[in-house]
Amino acid sequence: MFVISLTYIVPLEQIDGHLAAHRDFLEEQYSKGNFLMSGRKVPREGGVIIAQGDSRAEVEELIRQDPFHKAGVARYDITEFAPTMTAEVLAAYRVK
Repeated sequence: MFVISLTYIVPLEQIDGHLAAHRDFLEEQYSKGNFLMSGRKVPREGGVIIAQGDSRAEVEELIRQDPFHKAGVARYDITEFAPTMTAEVLAAYRVK
């Protein structure tokens, strides 16, 4: 499991110009089962994505496809973790 933290590195006006394409990218990754949840940071300085993948390299490749990455408007920090405890609704994602 991976936590992907995006930090905007340009003004929000520039972010907004890529937002529709970014959302399309998110929807595509949800449909493929790669992303489990996402949303903007508060205050709006970036976003967070919870992703699953076989390797960090796989997740890094996904990030390279994000229109925010292609446009160079965000920085990405990726943290891999092993969810050993979850709410019952997320039990399928627990690592044994």
